[in-house]
Amino acid sequence: MKDRPLRTSVVGSYPFPAWLESCSGRLDEFGAADIGEMQDDATAIAIGDQLRAGLDVITDGEQTRFDFNLSFYGHLEGIAMEAESPRKWGPPAHDQRGKHEVHGLLDAPGGLGTVAEFNRLKRLAPAGHPLKMSVPGPFTMSGRLLPGEVYPDRWALTEALLPLIQKELECLVDAGCEEVCVDEPSMSCYGYREDTSRFVDIFNRTVEGIVGKARICTHLCFGNFKGHPVGYRRYDPLFPDFLDLHVDELHLEMANREYAELEMIGEVAKRMDVAVGVIDVKSYLVETPAMIEEKVQACLEFAPPERLVFAPDCGLSQTARWAAQQKLCNMVEGVSAVRKRL
Repeated sequence: MKDRPLRTSVVGSYPFPAWLESCSGRLDEFGAADIGEMQDDATAIAIGDQLRAGLDVITDGEQTRFDFNLSFYGHLEGIAMEAESPRKWGPPAHDQRGKHEVHGLLDAPGGLGTVAEFNRLKRLAPAGHPLKMSVPGPFTMSGRLLPGEVYPDRWALTEALLPLIQKELECLVDAGCEEVCVDEPSMSCYGYREDTSRFVDIFNRTVEGIVGKARICTHLCFGNFKGHPVGYRRYDPLFPDFLDLHVDELHLEMANREYAELEMIGEVAKRMDVAVGVIDVKSYLVETPAMIEEKVQACLEFAPPERLVFAPDCGLSQTARWAAQQKLCNMVEGVSAVRKRL
């Protein structure tokens, strides 16, 4: 259960230090020990920034991933890795992301790598501090795959990925992870045109092995590739079905959408904790503590403090580190000011 009212958290990713961005493009120049040292150093930096901000829950910043989900494909058997972007010129957008063609049965005999990430986080973080790991859900993971001849469509790919991710979640919890966020932004992006009850069934089967064993969160947003959203940015089509998700915490992007549909958090809070995105990761306006206070107070009109969590809209990997640092510090300061008045 949540340990305090108006909890502060993050979604998962954090900006890479500049040196890591430089080194990641030429890893062939480094040995295995060098790379391990880089991974530890970058994770320690992400942890340090989050602790200095005063967050109640921290992550490893996903410092050893290329993206919140891209690195997972490297653990899969049955796909041909696609390194080329289909469009290299013009404004950055989601159609610049290549897809991997499936040529065999999907499998991940060595797991998806999150247990090693969690063990590193646990080793480097202060003992006793709440830690969270993020894992992309099967529907979101299926979006970067081309079915080929083995699987007929995206739904079949999703079903093939589901047991692999289900096993990864169980392994994480067995390793001692007490809070897991299953990221399914594709469900929120396409829920307006798909069967939302089918999404709920997929999600619930994915997490069924860890229900009651860890705090389960899910992150719903509308995309953040190079600071750009994608999809129909309304939550209304997702409900009431998404109230049946087997989660302890449901995260909703709000700041970038000017807090549209904020009243919806009241319905969510009747079933589970609701994490409200109060930091716009797509904007370089650094929200002041006073601005955060105002939004926290607005949330309290719809949901009780013991049900509320506050976080950025999405992962911070697409935001410059200087802005991410200040945004997190101001978020915690603003939330703390309201908590003191409760």
